[in-house]
Amino acid sequence: MDREGASQFRYDVAVVGLGRIGLPLALSFANRGLSVLGVDIDRERLEAVAGGRMPFREPGCEELLRAVGAADRLALSERVVDATLARDIVITLGTPTFSHIEIDIGQIRTALDDMMSSLQPGHLLVLRSTVAPGTTEFVAGYVHKRRGLAIDEELFVAHVPERIAAGRFLEEIDTLPCIVGGVGPASAQRAAALFSTFRGRIVETTPVQAELAKIWTNILRYAQFALPNLLMMDCERYGANVFEVIELINREYPRGGMAMPGLTAGTCLRKDFAFSEERSPSPGMLLAVSRVHESVPLFLVEGIKRRIGDLAGRKIAVLGLAFKADTDDERDSLSHKLIRFLERELADVAVCDPVVPTPTATLGEACSGAAAVVIATNHSCFRTRAALHELASAAAPDCLLVDPWNCFGQGAVFTPVSALAPQAVRR
Repeated sequence: MDREGASQFRYDVAVVGLGRIGLPLALSFANRGLSVLGVDIDRERLEAVAGGRMPFREPGCEELLRAVGAADRLALSERVVDATLARDIVITLGTPTFSHIEIDIGQIRTALDDMMSSLQPGHLLVLRSTVAPGTTEFVAGYVHKRRGLAIDEELFVAHVPERIAAGRFLEEIDTLPCIVGGVGPASAQRAAALFSTFRGRIVETTPVQAELAKIWTNILRYAQFALPNLLMMDCERYGANVFEVIELINREYPRGGMAMPGLTAGTCLRKDFAFSEERSPSPGMLLAVSRVHESVPLFLVEGIKRRIGDLAGRKIAVLGLAFKADTDDERDSLSHKLIRFLERELADVAVCDPVVPTPTATLGEACSGAAAVVIATNHSCFRTRAALHELASAAAPDCLLVDPWNCFGQGAVFTPVSALAPQAVRR
């Protein structure tokens, strides 16, 4: 579209959904000189952003928010229809799964319905959310059916999947290749032009290939992390040391590469396998991968019981609520499942996580008198000499350390705290 045609729009781009994907993207667009409208129905989130406060942690974004606010390049609205005041509309809404392995695109569909009557020739719709194969074509067909706009001539539709890791947005927005799947050549050109705002190389493909690339990127990582977790359980069965076995697999061997175990979860990895499993011709494999990860909390609880006996009335400290180190994101974290299992054993559970917004105890308070301490999230603040000293000083003399992450370099998932030497702490 030429500049004259674009003049009917008040903003260059609107971002619908100011969550952990949408807000950093909106700030980054604004920081590159675009006029941006951020849309979210969460009034508290909008108030925080308007007040210059990030509603979650993302390194560098607090400063970026202040700079963008000072330059007056980011406007806010709680009305989804207002997104149509922008020429380009990027949708970054959640796409959860139903419990019976079916994708829920309800938030995207509701947003489309809200905007439908105001969509007009010249608009670009970009799906940034993770979606099931065929969803981008569905969006194009849905709008065409309701409004009659000619796709790739009057209305442009594309999928540009988000692949940035939590905590690395400002770095990876300019370094990762940007996959663009337009429903036609004009749609691809429009979406590529928008995301050329950043320095990442544009890679054009079809919508379904863009959808599959995003889904299977996460499935690959989920499967790769399942293997060491399954190995950890196998080692427990045979009385072997998982960290030593992994060292044997990887050391000076060109076909090694086994990852380390841990409580692998998070809102992307934990659900995205279902985007393939929903219509898989050979169902079950990815469900099995999910079951491995979902079994880790129970594995840890049973391992504690085998070593220290009945947990009823005994204090167990759980360190970490976030799903990933040094993030404040608790969504789909296995820590909560671990805590529920411990509570079902009638244990007295104390929790410490200084990173998440949920109020928790201090490290010393959580570990005080604990019969066992479980490191559920490998935050950097838990991987220090000082943390080990505080833990050991506060816990019961015969306290069991449960650390599938090997945070302190102890080389064992289950080990008595008294056996840890201070010099063994990983710096």
